[in-house]
Amino acid sequence: MAPAPEAQALLRISTRNYSSWSMRGWLIARLSGLPFRVQAVSPDDPGTRAELLLNSSSILIPCLEHEGAEVWDTLGIAEYLNELRPEAGMFPADRVARARCRSICGEMHAGFHALRSSLPMNLRAFVPGFPVWSAARADIERIQFLWRDCLGRWGGPWLFGARCTVADAMFAPVVTRFRSYDVALDAVCEGYARTIEAWPDFQEWVAAAKEEPEARITELEFDAEF
Repeated sequence: MAPAPEAQALLRISTRNYSSWSMRGWLIARLSGLPFRVQAVSPDDPGTRAELLLNSSSILIPCLEHEGAEVWDTLGIAEYLNELRPEAGMFPADRVARARCRSICGEMHAGFHALRSSLPMNLRAFVPGFPVWSAARADIERIQFLWRDCLGRWGGPWLFGARCTVADAMFAPVVTRFRSYDVALDAVCEGYARTIEAWPDFQEWVAAAKEEPEARITELEFDAEF
């Protein structure tokens, strides 16, 4: 008897233009190869709006629904899909590289608050000569250090070698921030940023964001990540 067809997953996302977490979740789902459909949750939805206004204690978008499982944390989505699709190679095969991958993903997930607050993701924005204050500058320097370290150890062009991993999906929105706010990168990091920008899934997300109607969130001051 033929195996039952795999159920299609549902990934709920927020605005493509502003939501870095939605971008991460979508790229991670693409990495897994799992068939999924997307449901965009309006920024006017009370729960989503609470997140955007920082009135929610946790970020519930993106959220993956699949065969009775509901996973709303981005790293949780990555680990769930890695368990479901180990053949996709979402994490490096080498034990040491895999440990480093999880470590820098966790750092991206929990840290860089100054960067998040002062350089919010906005794919429509370009602010040449944007002044970056010292705390955000420290975050930028730390990120570039992580990129250089991984690229030097594992040879690029992705952070952990020849294959794209969850780490690249986690840092992809940072590339958009650097471009939007005219952040100068050293040669190694510039090369990595271009690798991300040439990623077909990244390009698909950006193209869809440009077609997305402008969200009615003009009353928000974009001083935090969402």
